[in-house]
Amino acid sequence: METRVAVISMIVEQADSVSKLNDLLHDYSDYIIGRMGIPYREKGINIITVAIDAPQDVVNALTGSLGKLDGIAAKATYSKA
Repeated sequence: METRVAVISMIVEQADSVSKLNDLLHDYSDYIIGRMGIPYREKGINIITVAIDAPQDVVNALTGSLGKLDGIAAKATYSKA
C-alpha cells in the first residue's frame, strides 16, 4: 500500500487528555518517524508535532481521533510525494 509522509500538529490545552493522546500515538507507533513536544508554560499549552509515514487513511484516522479528544486540536500536512 502506498504511504505518504505527513506531519500532524497538535495544540494541547487540557492536560487531562495527554494520557489518551499518548495511548493513541502508541497504537500508531509503527508509522511514526519522530515526535517533538514543546511546553509553552506562559500560555499553559503544549505544542506537539508528529512525523508519520503511513497510508493516507491511517493519517486521517489518527488525526481525527486526536482531534476528538477534549482540549486537543490536530491538523495534518502532507508531503507531495
